[in-house]
Amino acid sequence: MSAATANRRLRCWVVIDPAALLRNADTLRAHGGMELLAVVKANAYGHGTAAVVRALQGRAALFGVANLHEAQDVEAAGTRTPVVLFGSCLPDERETALQDGLQVSISSLEEAAEWDVLAARLGRTVCAHIVIDTGMGRMGIPEKAWDETTARDLQKFANIRWNGIASHLPSADEDKTFTLAQIGRFRRVVAHAHAGGLSPRWIHLDNSAGLLGFPQTSEFCTLARPGLALYGVSPIPAQQPLLKPVLTWKTRIILVRKLPAGHGISYGRTEKLKRNSRVATLACGYADGYPRQVSGKGATVLIHGRHCPLLGRVTMDMIMVDVTDVAPGVGVGDEAVLLGAQEGAAISVNEIAALADTIPWHVFTGISARVERALV
Repeated sequence: MSAATANRRLRCWVVIDPAALLRNADTLRAHGGMELLAVVKANAYGHGTAAVVRALQGRAALFGVANLHEAQDVEAAGTRTPVVLFGSCLPDERETALQDGLQVSISSLEEAAEWDVLAARLGRTVCAHIVIDTGMGRMGIPEKAWDETTARDLQKFANIRWNGIASHLPSADEDKTFTLAQIGRFRRVVAHAHAGGLSPRWIHLDNSAGLLGFPQTSEFCTLARPGLALYGVSPIPAQQPLLKPVLTWKTRIILVRKLPAGHGISYGRTEKLKRNSRVATLACGYADGYPRQVSGKGATVLIHGRHCPLLGRVTMDMIMVDVTDVAPGVGVGDEAVLLGAQEGAAISVNEIAALADTIPWHVFTGISARVERALV
């Protein structure tokens, strides 16, 4: 069955462009001068774990996920690339993580000791990244508690191989002064590690904003962790021309009706037609992840390359749009683009996020599981 035939059956779906994904990966690796830990958590930022992982074989040194379940999704895609768990494992998850050969993140000497005991009992070796908190406040050994002695203490755990040392940038896209100071502090963290005899292969700090905005990290880091930028969206607007969006989100028209001026649209009748109109109903709503918060904010969708205004409130399974100015060529089954490009026009994730008063990450990861994923 051809891809075109398959797509005609879809009501609401996203299309992933593997070529754009690979182009972004190559651009980011060249730009930062470091290997990539490709962040594929949250269903690869809503893009579909399996498709993204398969496309990035050979481009990513590591894949990064939030939890054990996501790691298993990555492994199910058939990758041999090592997988790093960013979040701490619950005690009853650790044995599975160890048996599966996952690389884990450790935030304290106490946590390291627990992993060491488990590994000894199972006759295995833990491959771990030690996390240092240099300002994020989420996980890791507090920076002030980190010194050469701590680095030496970590090496006493005979069943742990320290493969990485990491921290995280909380405001690289918002606060340049803080970020520059934080980079300097992490450089000292790494120096303490080396002085204490700890020399892991992977030293990593950069998220997308750090990688795109702070080239000095490549002077001492060996790995970067792009997420949003990998999918073609720069958290630093000036760098957007370097990247190409990977995802297009589509739905279909399921009804087209003529409605008179004054007719109310959707719940609460917050919208009343100002003219006799042709109204198209689309097979997408907030249960698919289309943000209800854009209701009444001037959102549009693309139909036949034209911006068609959203009418009234987003409902669970459907939205209504004004196609009066596109008629009479609009019909049931036509594609509508919610996010992406169509016939020279485009709607960016940043536009949707701004209307919903949220961030692009939230929009991408909010695309629900019932939205099917397809490749170009």
